[in-house]
Amino acid sequence: MKKLFALSAVILAFGCAELQQVAQQYPQLGTISNADIAAGLKEALNNGIKKEVTKLTATDGFYKNEAVKILLPAELQKVDQTLRSIGLSSLADEGLKVLNRAAEDAVKEATPIFVDAVTKMSFTDARNILMGNETSATTYLQNSTSAALYSKFNPVVKNSFSKVGADKVWANIITRYNQVPMVKDVNPDLSDYVTNKAMEGVFKMVAVEEVQIRNDINARTSDLLRRVFSLQDN
Repeated sequence: MKKLFALSAVILAFGCAELQQVAQQYPQLGTISNADIAAGLKEALNNGIKKEVTKLTATDGFYKNEAVKILLPAELQKVDQTLRSIGLSSLADEGLKVLNRAAEDAVKEATPIFVDAVTKMSFTDARNILMGNETSATTYLQNSTSAALYSKFNPVVKNSFSKVGADKVWANIITRYNQVPMVKDVNPDLSDYVTNKAMEGVFKMVAVEEVQIRNDINARTSDLLRRVFSLQDN
């Protein structure tokens, strides 16, 4: 059971050829072949991306999901408070909403990038994953792909800022705030902030599926998943 649980974590974090490579290092388990184990765990990973990450792309996928909702960075909380104190609460509300809208739009376009990054991961740090906890595959995924994902994700976020009108809303917010007497001007890099928060949300939702499919029999939505993950229940 412990070996299968650890194997699940490894293969959830790897794709393509690595899936078969990992599976072949273990003997046949029951009546389920190594190939079936690899295929089942790859299916589990795909489910995490398609099911949980897709939720983030819907309207309010970030904004009304308290687990991943993007809040203002510390440097902009004073901007929010100041705007509300001078009767501009609706502008402050809109500023927060468009940040989340940009993330929702960006994840929609960047999901294929995320999938591609997952499937190209190299076979390293496997021992640490084997000894890890029930979200160790997601943690490894985050640590191993964040830099590459950021370089691809950030331009998508910048484009999404323009697409959903976040750039204009925040240009107006910053201008209005900087006109208030006795305040220190601000000029935050919001695309960088939203990029990091959107990526954080993606990894968090993948972890949700990773934990669920290991612990909830009802989350195993195909015969292959049920047969593969039943081994860890023994």
